Amino acid sequence: MNTPIRTSGAAVAARTRGRFSRHVHQAHAEGRLVVQPRMGFADLATMREGLLAVRGADATATGTITLDSYTRVNDHDSARQALRTGAELNGFPLVAHGPGATRELLDSVSGPGFPVQVRHGSALPYPLFEAMTAAGVDATEGGPVSYCLPYSRAPISEAVKAWAQCCELIAAQPDPMHLESFGGCMLGQLCPPSLLVALSVLEGLFFREHGLSDISLSYAQQTHPGQDLEAVAALRRLAGERLAEADWHIVLYTFMGVFPRTSVGSYRILEESVRLAVRSGSERLIVKTPAEAHRIPTIAENVDALEFAASIARDEAARGSEATPAEFGITESGIYEEARLLVDSTLELAPTVGEALIRAFERGHLDVPYCLHQDNANRSRAYVDPAGMLQWAEAGRMPLRVERGAARRPVSAKGLLTMLGFNEQRFDREQLTHGHLRGLQYPGRASRRGLS
Repeated sequence: MNTPIRTSGAAVAARTRGRFSRHVHQAHAEGRLVVQPRMGFADLATMREGLLAVRGADATATGTITLDSYTRVNDHDSARQALRTGAELNGFPLVAHGPGATRELLDSVSGPGFPVQVRHGSALPYPLFEAMTAAGVDATEGGPVSYCLPYSRAPISEAVKAWAQCCELIAAQPDPMHLESFGGCMLGQLCPPSLLVALSVLEGLFFREHGLSDISLSYAQQTHPGQDLEAVAALRRLAGERLAEADWHIVLYTFMGVFPRTSVGSYRILEESVRLAVRSGSERLIVKTPAEAHRIPTIAENVDALEFAASIARDEAARGSEATPAEFGITESGIYEEARLLVDSTLELAPTVGEALIRAFERGHLDVPYCLHQDNANRSRAYVDPAGMLQWAEAGRMPLRVERGAARRPVSAKGLLTMLGFNEQRFDREQLTHGHLRGLQYPGRASRRGLS
């Protein structure tokens, strides 16, 4: 395998960069991984407390404001009612608070060394983008496919139209927000890496088509570190080829599927994702906490996870060695070639990226396994092979060749449940089978050592 390409959109003139990207690129140039929590609280005081705690963490971090479920579906009246009555919300009601209050919040905590991203999950987010631009938000994320298929019943055609308007809105601003594609995180798990890479690049091309230059591309940790390493290298290579005129970077996500239930198992999967981020040259990492499998994490739990991730990143960077899939017992599996085929053949379907995405899903030319959205063909299937790698079982109508090897078996309901719990079992196994380890906890900020 070729040495991972360490450059990204950094070669593009710095004039295209907003504060968010400047922070990420500067940290990367200095050998530091930027880490970021998933965090959102309903009231302004607690949200400010959380951001200040992240800013003060022993880590190179960016802040996160995650929006609540009402705001994500544009039910702002219910969000306002919850604020009035003190009802619990699972995130920050951006529109209900109003851009003035949000701007005051951001002005009190953010700056060049600590930009803040709003994360939302909305397929039709134009009102959110209006509020974000009015409040001076540094960055947000999503996309017309990645925030439609998993989270919405809206037709892809409506999501494409809405996201085009959102891109054009922020492109027209004097200092445009950074926009991150969520395409590499489709459904969180059991989507083979080539499709994740292709969707992330296609959404990046969609953003470029609608005037944005300051973007990032995502990939979510899956079931095999060697395969993931190959996938991130494929994403970086394909982005370098297709997005040369943009200023981009890679953001890796700690596993987004069924999470380990034990504290040690949770920190071990986080540690693996950190080492993957450093080895692959990823510039930014979205972390998870041991609380993810049970409840919304506290501010302190978020900070502990960030500081743990930062300590592992420093340890891995100090080793200074490049990693290849061969280190994990595999050879390259053709992820780049499959992703490139999916991108190129999709773009041939229509004169614009947005229309090509609509037609691709209409025809099953793009097909996300196990996704029940009405615009997804749902004929493709994936499985975890005996080596722990995520493979295609059925390609549906996608232009992919599926090997019919002896290891391949039809995916049953029981088999699907087993695969969904693959990482949970892999990282929890030792703790669940050795009673003396059940009570072992992450030792806190004083420790700067990994758990592997």
